[in-house]
Amino acid sequence: MIDIIKHPEYNNYELVKSFSDGETGLKGIIAIHSTILGPAVGGTRYFHYGSEEEALDDVLRLSRGMTYKCILAGVKYGGAKCVLIAPNKDNIKSKEYLKAYGNILKQYQNFYTGEDVGMNQDDIEELAKITPNIIGTIAKAGDPSPWAALSTYYAIRGALKFLYNNSSLKDKKIIIKGLGKVGMELVRLAYQEGAILMVYDINEDRINQALEFFPNISIIQPEEFYTKECDIFAPCALGKDITNEVANTIKAKIICGSANNQLVSDMEGIILFNRGIVYVPDYVANSGGLINVVAELDINGYNKVNVLDKCKKVEEEVALILNESKKTNTAPNIVADLIAKRALIK
Repeated sequence: MIDIIKHPEYNNYELVKSFSDGETGLKGIIAIHSTILGPAVGGTRYFHYGSEEEALDDVLRLSRGMTYKCILAGVKYGGAKCVLIAPNKDNIKSKEYLKAYGNILKQYQNFYTGEDVGMNQDDIEELAKITPNIIGTIAKAGDPSPWAALSTYYAIRGALKFLYNNSSLKDKKIIIKGLGKVGMELVRLAYQEGAILMVYDINEDRINQALEFFPNISIIQPEEFYTKECDIFAPCALGKDITNEVANTIKAKIICGSANNQLVSDMEGIILFNRGIVYVPDYVANSGGLINVVAELDINGYNKVNVLDKCKKVEEEVALILNESKKTNTAPNIVADLIAKRALIK
């Protein structure tokens, strides 16, 4: 494994630790960014990275984003993340592999984790048999995906209200990239409100499923994401969609999606702001998944009504961030980060 201590971000985290198990092929990194406001929460991602350095960069950005997400979502937890470095692109994990990972997790009592990219509900149920620090089991909060889609939907409403003084999605042109569980649910929510939808996924089966369920949508190609004029571009796949080139050329009026780490760097957010494009910070938009799973840790138990209310409040939070952005002439991604950073000052 790489030398984590030499990474420039290392000292900004409470814990960054790599681990491995030779018998099962398990290899991963846990990053706990902050527990100042409460125990750390964040999903486990299983992904075939190009390098271990790429995996480290990902886990650091994701865990920091989880801290900020908790603060902006109004939940008293800190941020963490784990990435499991898949040996290949096949999403195959043996019970022995999951058991080895579960035994690693037992060592971190202040870290609660659950489903993320590459991990499914069966994996979570299996891990829950091994270690108590698993959230999002069927018996409790369940799959966070519909809730992440719901908060993204309300985030879009907040951005539309800011830009057009009308939060309705009806007749708005929306490009949705990624038709996984979150993206497909966002399609459903936007479709039922009368949005004009253009979608894409690398998986043809998902495209066909979307056409079957939502016959009036259009399928576009990857090269059209950034050249087609639209009201909203919603990245709902993996991160780093907004490169410098994209930030300088994209024709969407609003960027608001569920994917994590949409910006390659803060600079892309500043470029978008200077071009008059409304960017909703990803960790604000997709916070519904977090809101749902941490609700099962509440002393009074899981309450679906409370989860729904908090997801609806994302619309107000987005409006506050965008209005502050306008007032201070500061990009929304910078504004959201500053709000979170202030909350971490003891």
